[in-house]
Amino acid sequence: MLFEDVPAVISIEESVYKHPWTEGIFCDCIRVGYNCFVYEESDVIQAYGLISIAADEAHILNICVAPELQGKGLGKRMLYKLLDTAEQKAVESVFLEVRVSNQVAIQLYEQEGFNQIGVRKDYYPADDGKEDALVFARALNLPDD
Repeated sequence: MLFEDVPAVISIEESVYKHPWTEGIFCDCIRVGYNCFVYEESDVIQAYGLISIAADEAHILNICVAPELQGKGLGKRMLYKLLDTAEQKAVESVFLEVRVSNQVAIQLYEQEGFNQIGVRKDYYPADDGKEDALVFARALNLPDD
């Protein structure tokens, strides 16, 4: 993801989420050096993902697919890209939060070896106040030394 990709990313973000990230958040993620990726076809951004990596841990910050392309495997492809990036940087554990209401994402993460390790109460903004987040983690299989 480049700074010039942010307007297209924001367009997807705003079409998917009721409480979207701002342009400033995406720009800050790029600026501080998080690993930020877009998936594009025919010069059209269709999905994106962001992961922060520090020491031997990674945190998946956001994965999103354009609404008209959801259910076609792009979210899984982006997850794989983020996990591959973490493995290349010798990360041992990957963490993420997901809304308790996002059953599609929860199912994907569980299928891909993530386990729920906790709950963050009132983590996400919601129309009727706040929504809890489930905290997931996955160990990565690193090569033996």
